[in-house]
Amino acid sequence: MAATAELIPAGEVIACHTVEDWNNKLKAAKESNKLIVIDFTAVWCPPCRFIAPIFVELAKKHLDVVFFKVDVDELATVAKEFDVQAMPTFVYMKGEEKLDKVVGAAKEEIEAKLLKHSQVAAA
Repeated sequence: MAATAELIPAGEVIACHTVEDWNNKLKAAKESNKLIVIDFTAVWCPPCRFIAPIFVELAKKHLDVVFFKVDVDELATVAKEFDVQAMPTFVYMKGEEKLDKVVGAAKEEIEAKLLKHSQVAAA
């Protein structure tokens, strides 16, 4: 369990910069049985820059959820695997199951789906 805690620290947005790192951390997150929220982003994307600090605040507030940030240019294969067409895209999942998706920097919708699925995940 200690290895899992190191790979997926609570209260942080976890950035992955290699496919290997992503695979290891996603596997640990899935095994934690927590809700996972993935922010697919790009450095050149103004809405992504707008929502990034809000996503960080959500991570600090929801310690029972694993938050990832994936740069679509850095990890294009991962973005393709999740069928990301626009940035930002937020994917909600638990274990192997993709639960939901929000496309765009819609703060209220991102937070509403986070609350909805974290309650389901806790049940």
